[in-house]
Parts: sequence; C-alpha cells; structure tokens
Amino acid sequence: MSAGTYRNPILYADYSDPDAIRVGADYYMVASSFTYLPGVPLLHSRDLVHWEIINYCVPALPFEKYDRPAHGSGTWAPSIRYHKGEFFVFIPLPDEGIFVARSKDPRGTFQLNRLCESRGWIDPCPFWDEDGKAYMVFAYARSRCGIKHRLALAEIDPECTGLRGEPRVIFDGTQLAPTSEGPKMYKRNGWYYILMPSGGVATGWQSALRAKDIQGPYEYKIVMHQGNTAVNGPHQGAWVDTPEGTDWFIHFQDVGELGRIVHLQPMCFQEDWPFIGCERNGDMIGEPVEEWELPVKEALVCRIADSDEFENGRPGLQWQWQANPKETYFAQKRGPKVLRLACLANGERENLLWYAPNVMTQIPQSAAFTAEVKLALAGDEDDGRTAAGDGDMAVLGMTGHHYAFGGLEREKDKVWLRLYEGFVTGKEFEGEAMEGLVFSKEWKEKSPLWLRMELSENKKFSFSASEDGENFCPVGPAFHLEKGTWTGAKLCLWACNRRNEPSGGWGEYDYIHISHKTER
Repeated sequence: MSAGTYRNPILYADYSDPDAIRVGADYYMVASSFTYLPGVPLLHSRDLVHWEIINYCVPALPFEKYDRPAHGSGTWAPSIRYHKGEFFVFIPLPDEGIFVARSKDPRGTFQLNRLCESRGWIDPCPFWDEDGKAYMVFAYARSRCGIKHRLALAEIDPECTGLRGEPRVIFDGTQLAPTSEGPKMYKRNGWYYILMPSGGVATGWQSALRAKDIQGPYEYKIVMHQGNTAVNGPHQGAWVDTPEGTDWFIHFQDVGELGRIVHLQPMCFQEDWPFIGCERNGDMIGEPVEEWELPVKEALVCRIADSDEFENGRPGLQWQWQANPKETYFAQKRGPKVLRLACLANGERENLLWYAPNVMTQIPQSAAFTAEVKLALAGDEDDGRTAAGDGDMAVLGMTGHHYAFGGLEREKDKVWLRLYEGFVTGKEFEGEAMEGLVFSKEWKEKSPLWLRMELSENKKFSFSASEDGENFCPVGPAFHLEKGTWTGAKLCLWACNRRNEPSGGWGEYDYIHISHKTER
C-alpha cells in the first residue's frame, strides 16, 4: 500500500448493512446485529477508514421473545441520521415493527420507541425536508410478507413517534431491480436521491433513484457493479461527504463464512447522477476500487478492540450476547481482572450452544487469527445456588451453522478437556441443532487450561491446549467454518451446565488474546 492511500476492505469484519453520517469532523456508522445484543453497534471514525466501537443503540429488546436466541430475527438493517442536535437511528424488527433509537450523546444512552407496528417492513431511512415535513422510505422482506422488489414512502411526524397516513409504493423493481432493499434517501441540487442495493446480497449491484418530487416519479440507474473485480455484489451502504466537499460511499461485500465486510469507495456526480468506484471497462458503471487516496490527508488510526483483559470483571464493548443481556449470565461472586460466567442450565431445551441465550460472542476482525484464553472451572456454595457440579463447562469456540467449541467439563468428580461439534438443521429463531462429543481427555482437578483456537484462511479452525501457557499440543480434528443465520460465524465464550441442572459453578477467564495473521 502506498503512502497516503488505503486498501479495501477497510474492515474485514461482519458489520453488515452499514449506514454512516458525518457530524462536523466525526463519522458515525451503524450496522445490523439480528439476535445479538446489545444490538446495533455504533462505530466512530475521524477519517472514514479506521473505526472503533463506542456504543450500542439498543441495550436490549422489549419483547420476551428475545430473552431466547431468535436467529434471523431481531435488529435488521438500520439507518442513522443527525437532526436538530440529536442522533436518530431507525431500526427494523421484521416481526414487530419499526423502532427509533435516539440520543443527543452518541456515547450516552439511547431511548427506544416504536414508530409503527408492522410485519415485513425493513431497512427504514428517515428524511426531513426543507418544508418541515418528515418521511420514511423502506423496503419489504419476502420472508415475512412475500414482497422483495418494492420501495415505499410514508410521511411520519417530525419527532419520529408515528406515521401520518398510509405508505405508498414509489418504486417497483420487478423487472429492473429484483430484490430492491436497503434504501437511503438524500437531497442534492433539487434532486431527491435514493441509493439502494439491487439483485441480492451475493451477486447484486448498487442502484440509484432520483426525482424532482419526493413522491416521484423516480428515474433508475445502476451506479456500481462488480464488473471485472473480485468484489461480488457491492451492496447496501451510505453516501458520506467530508468537510472539504469530497464524496464517499461505504458498502459491504458478502464473503460467506465470515459475513459481510466493509468497503469504502470514492464517489462523484456526473450529470446529477452519483458515480461510485472507478470506471474500468467502458460501460460507464463504477467498479469497486482496491486502493485509493485517503479521504483525509493524515490517517487517524484507531482499531476495533478484540483482545480483552477483563479488567473490571466484565466484557468489553466488542462482546454481544446471543439474546437479551442479563446479570444472571455472570457468577454472583465477582473478581477484578477475571471474567466469571455462570454455568447456567437452559430451562426447557437441551443445553446446546445454538439454543443458549448466555453465549458471549464477538465479530472476528480478520480472515485468519489465533485466539487464546486461560480458563478454569470454579464454584462454591455461597452464591445461593447449589455447589459446582457435574456438567459444568467453560468453553471457547466459533458459532455458525456448523460450529465447535472446546474447554473444561466436570463429570463424576473429574475434570475433562473436551471438544464438541454442532450442526444446525433449523436455522430460524431458536431452530434445531444437534451436538456431539469429538474429543475427551482427563485434566488435572483445579488446574487451569490454556486453550488456543486457530482460524486459517482456508476457513478451517482447530484447537490446541497447554498446561503451562507455553507448550501447546493439538487436540481434536479441524472444523470447517460456516456462517450463521444472516451473520458471519462469531468467536464465542460460554459457560453452561451440560446436564441442564442448576449449578453454583462458573467458568473463569483470565483473558482472551487475539493475534491476526492477515492485515487489519
């Protein structure tokens, strides 16, 4: 990479359906998070290339359904806007309606209200016009309402608390743009613009609509496609400008097992149409760039944290649960500089990772990495539960439709190093899964385990173990990575009782250290 340039992707991480804005010299970006909570991560940058997580817009979802995993449901593609000194994040729950999270402080608490109850309305974006009226453009989810190729516009009250009238369809892409979704509305030089992805996530393209009247009629044009590049389906994103007046477009690329990674493209206008990327083959449609000049002259480097020392006995901002967060996920006996996760039972269902709400996950930040934890099993009778017992387990693993995890498990007054493999057959909501033991070896009672998990660029991951943190030996087979439901595979920590019985035990994690084999 040359001095003064950046390379795509800017984030090799599953921040799917990104939307971004500029406020002064600061950039803010939100992304989907589905069943993983707290939801809708809020990222910050000063140069559009380097990002850090600063908050979540949805601490928890106000429905009992999300106290359990709801794979494929939850918070879908959000949008973020800044209006009259306040941040507004429009968030679709495809089964419950459109919600609005708002805060005057991006690092503060966001308040959540339901704009409207609906099923199958997705990808909403607000727009405040010069005449004081406010609108919301949105798409439809075929999985919920049988429609996937229309955009609709609804007038809303300017405070974003309800609709003002019924929505009307402003674009039907049945022939031109099947699977029209992710609309983002803007205005420039008297033109209303809607930027939207078309044609589907894996093989689609980026489209634009424009009209002189917000109600239409809208003209249609393809403004970026894969062309001769390796960036499939350049898809769904945000137009952002700089204080100097240059224009940029943030979007994602679906890379399968690790989800939807984030790219940044140069953008300009040609005869009042947006042009995204770089023209390469004479068709006058932009193609994604691999390398380009930095949006600002001097890069302002920050990184998304992934390693964690658990300094205050709690996980960092990079972690999300597989359902609504609860204090019961932690052992009642806290300790500084150590994370204690309660070895919980799972109520009515088998205690499988796919079903468990208390799985603690984070988004991998590169295509190949090594994660190392130091963990132990512990427990006593002073926390109101029964003592630590048979079935208690503390693990490190990877989620997905084919998943695996390893760690220490207590059985018959002995402790074992074990690996389990899981297969998901029902991929929506709690779904259906099965797990099997693939490796078992007795471990010394009360001895910690240093466990490494290595993910290679060939999309396979494997485990190795150590008794001293220095000498590691491979354990078990290699596992093939698979994505989850609408997400990439995620790194996870989990403590549970495999016998699905109440326990006073916990898994104790001193740290997780993550090193990357590819450039971040």
